[in-house]
Amino acid sequence: MIAGATSMGGGAVAFPVFTKVLQVPPHEAKVFSLAIQSVGMTAASLTIVAIKTKVEWRFIRWVSLGGIPGIILGSVFLAPILPPDAIKFSFTMMTASFAVVLFALNRKKRKLNFTIHSWGKREQSFSLFAGLWGGIVSGLVGSGMDIVGFSVMVLLFGLCEKISTPNSVILMAINPVVGFIIHQYFVGDFVEPVTNYWLAAVPVVVVGAPAGAILCSFMKRKTVARILIGLILNESVSSFKLIPLNTELLLYSFLIFAMFLSIYYWMYKNQINV
Repeated sequence: MIAGATSMGGGAVAFPVFTKVLQVPPHEAKVFSLAIQSVGMTAASLTIVAIKTKVEWRFIRWVSLGGIPGIILGSVFLAPILPPDAIKFSFTMMTASFAVVLFALNRKKRKLNFTIHSWGKREQSFSLFAGLWGGIVSGLVGSGMDIVGFSVMVLLFGLCEKISTPNSVILMAINPVVGFIIHQYFVGDFVEPVTNYWLAAVPVVVVGAPAGAILCSFMKRKTVARILIGLILNESVSSFKLIPLNTELLLYSFLIFAMFLSIYYWMYKNQINV
C-alpha cells in the first residue's frame, strides 16, 4: 500500500527491513526489491491508468529513457564495488535531505502547479538526468527512481505532491522491470532464496499496491507530504539505530547529506515550471 500511495516505493520498505532487521544480505534484498516492484508497481500503474489519474507522460518517457543506462550502471558496475553500509547510508541521507527541504517547503504558502506548462530541450535534459540518477540509485538499493522523480517534479517543476505521486509510481514500475530483466537474464542472480521471497510476496503486492494507488487519489496534498516525511524519518532513525556506526561512516553520511541538501535546495531556488 505504501508503494502505491507514496513515492517511497515498496523497495524502500523492503530493503531496510531485509537488511537491517532480518539481516538479509544487501544484494539479495536489492534483487528482491526490484523483482517485487516489477509486479506491484505495475499493478498500481495499471490502476492509476484505469481510474484516469492525471499523469505527465512526457516526463515519464524521458525519465524512463535515462533510467535504463542508470540502472545498468548501478546494478552491474557500481553495486559490486561499493561497501554495503555506504550504499545503505547514501540512500538514507539522500531521502533525509529531501525530507528536510519538503518539510520547509510545506511550512509556507507556495504556488502549486498541476501540470508542466512548457516542454522543451531544457525540461527534457533535466528529466533525462533525473532518470540516470534515479536508475543508478535503484540499481544500488532496489528503489529510488520514484523518490528521485518525485523530488524533481516537486522542487524543480513545482508540481503538487498529489500530482507527482502517481507519476513516481509509474516510473517505479518501468525501472524495476528493466532491473529485473538485467538480474534474471544477464547477471543471473535471481535465484533462491530471493525467488522464494518473491513468490511469497507476489499475492500481497498485487492487491496492496493498487489499493494504495486508489487510497492516494482520495488523500489531500499535505497528507501525502506528511506521510512521505514520516516514512523517511522512520527509515533514517532505523538506519542510525540498527547499522553499526564508526567515525568514517558518520563523516561520509554527513557529506552525502550536505551534497544532496545542496542539490535539492538548488532545484527549489531554480524552479523552471513557473
